[in-house]
Amino acid sequence: MQRPKSVLVRKDVMRFYSSWRPRALNLFASAIASCIGLAASAAAPYIVVASTTSTQDSGLFDYLLPKFELATGVDVRVVALGTGEAIEVAERCDADVLFVHHKASEEEFVAAGYGVKRYPVMWNDFIVVGPGSDPANIQGMANVTQAFKKIASSESAFASRGDDSGTHNKELEIWDSAGVDVAQESGTWYRELGQGMGPTLNTAAAMNAYTLADRGTWLAFKNRRNLDVQVEGDPALLNQYGVILVSPKQCASVKAEPGQRFIDWLISDEGQQAIGSYKINGQQLFHPDAGDASTARGFEASLLPQLKTDAESK
Repeated sequence: MQRPKSVLVRKDVMRFYSSWRPRALNLFASAIASCIGLAASAAAPYIVVASTTSTQDSGLFDYLLPKFELATGVDVRVVALGTGEAIEVAERCDADVLFVHHKASEEEFVAAGYGVKRYPVMWNDFIVVGPGSDPANIQGMANVTQAFKKIASSESAFASRGDDSGTHNKELEIWDSAGVDVAQESGTWYRELGQGMGPTLNTAAAMNAYTLADRGTWLAFKNRRNLDVQVEGDPALLNQYGVILVSPKQCASVKAEPGQRFIDWLISDEGQQAIGSYKINGQQLFHPDAGDASTARGFEASLLPQLKTDAESK
């Protein structure tokens, strides 16, 4: 006798349900886990760091930040600009930490009440790069001010960042020492670009122009064409980086606790070792310097011999 169709249907449904149920439960569990992961990710603490294009273009942040995030669970979101613009971002309370490289501006930032305290973190040096043909004949000069004078007197092309960055401010200080009014020369042999370090190096390479660069970005820069290092080792070319917590008194939105954790990690033995271990083609890009300004780790007198040694070894 033929069984009723309803019984056959019920058995087919039961077989389908039996085979589908484990997969459904797995899918449901996966969905729940994903939701929990998203919620945890959304709840994870993060800070905004206003910093320079040199720390970004050199690859330093790509190397450092995963180490910090793994150690602390704090996510770091970087706004990479020239130092002047980075300071303006911090003054608008749009960042929790300021990490830049123009000491005088950093000290003004703290003195004005926008920052809590400046901590020295690391240093490298500026270099003058230019075409291999060296039309200003400055190759190997030990005095960067005299080199700039020769660039100006020969009216050799010079590409300036022109972006109020730490590098741009250092360049203007050197022109001032050389007695050259570049504002009057703008648009002639002197070109202001309003660009970061990487684009400025690209333009200098295309124009066969000289420019001032930080060594870290230069070592990471691939499109050198015929550009060479022309001047290095002058103590005036020392490039110091500092980090500052934006003041919670000035900016109520500042995430002070995770922001200070980032600073504490940078100046800790772990952070300093990480900074010192970052290399490109075997060359160290930044030198850790979290010591006090008066210590041998720190500043011009103690660094000059090392700068000269580095320059002579190349």
